Parts: sequence; C-alpha cells; structure tokens
Amino acid sequence: MNQKGGVGKTTTAVNLAAGLALAERPTLLVDLDPQGNATTGLGVQKSGLYPTVYHVLLGNEPTEKAIHATALSYLKLLPSDIDLVGAEIELVGMERREHRLRVALEAVEKQYQYVIIDCPPSLGLLTINALTAADRVLVPLQCEFYALEGLTHLLKTVKLVRERLNPALDVAGIVLTMFDGRTSLALQIRDEVHRYFPGQIFDAVIPRNVRLTEAPSYGKPVMLHDLRSSGSIAYLELTREVLQHA
Repeated sequence: MNQKGGVGKTTTAVNLAAGLALAERPTLLVDLDPQGNATTGLGVQKSGLYPTVYHVLLGNEPTEKAIHATALSYLKLLPSDIDLVGAEIELVGMERREHRLRVALEAVEKQYQYVIIDCPPSLGLLTINALTAADRVLVPLQCEFYALEGLTHLLKTVKLVRERLNPALDVAGIVLTMFDGRTSLALQIRDEVHRYFPGQIFDAVIPRNVRLTEAPSYGKPVMLHDLRSSGSIAYLELTREVLQHA
C-alpha cells in the first residue's frame, strides 16, 4: 500500500505475485483498486466481468466463485472493476465494515501460501479492509521529493489499524521503485530512507524499465514478457527476499 498514486503499487503486486507463483508457491492476487489495473495486467478482461471482489465484499457472491485462473498455474486472481468505486459508500452502513475482506479471504486462505492485496491510492475504507485482513504491509516508495512526507502518514495509519483492528499487522518493509541511479535526487532519497528507516528497506531496488511499462499492455507479468530485463530481475530478487523473510 501507499496512498500516493503512481508509485508502482500495482506493478509490485502483480510481479511479486508472479514471482511467488514461479517459485511454485500457491498465490492469490486480490485487486482491491477500482481502476482494476492488476486485473488487466494479468490478462483478464474487465468488460462484463462477474462476480468481482465488489460482489464478494458486499456478500452477494462467495469468494471462490469470483476467483480466476491466470497464465501461471500457481497464481489466481480475485479481480476488480469500476463497480468497486461504490463499495466505499455501500460499506459505510454495514456491520463490521472493516472486516469484510478478512472474512471473505478466510473462506479460501487455506488454498494459498500467499495472498497479495493491491490497494487503491487512498487511505479509505477499502485500504482499511486490506490492512485489517493482512499480516504485513509492503510499501512501494518512489524515489522522489514528496515520498518521505507521505510515508510518515502511511506508517501512522498502519499503527492505528494495529491498535484498533488488527494487532498482528506489521510492516514487511519498504521497496524503492522507479529508481534512476543517474540522478542525484534518487540517490539522495535512497540515502534518506535508509537513514530514517534503518533495517526496513528491501535490498532489491526496482529500476525505471521500459519492459516493466510494456508488460501490462500484453496482459502479462514482466517475467513472462521479458525474463532477462532489469525489471524482471529486480522483482525476482524482491521475491527471493520476501521468501527469506517468511
């Protein structure tokens, strides 16, 4: 999660999930963003899609019915589409509204070793549902000027959810994304993040990479688009670190 848009949340969710699947770990990717980019990024058509995570959250359909297969045999998808925009409003009046996703995932969690949730770029009710359901938070952080400002606010939100809704919630770490080592600003931000959050930064750094940008238009994770690209290698390295931390 990261409430800031355009920091590589969906790219990280899709490619980390794909990396875990390539390591033969049964993985479910939950697309919790109304834009549905993770759904498109795995080659699932959004037009006429039913049911989706929206119907699951509102209790209209069982979780299992909404799950789709993908091009990777160990990776499944709980898709999203624009209907999810309405969920923020519709959930407000519901009982235990912050726990809807957690309950939905409990019905299928024994089938998977990993469940990756792609959060929307906000700190609304959908993101709170994700944090209530999750064990750990992985924060993609773009190497730019405003990044650290938003990170402090995000970590406060995680702390509040831990205190009030999910005592087991922890921060898995921060992943530096869209990194361009040729710019002094990127290097400066990297050094500052390490200084303020020592021991919380993944070693894998995700570079700016054309193949990463292209892959969603083909409906594929970057590993299936170009395995040898720097973006693919970086996400495989991140996958290795996540497996080691587990």
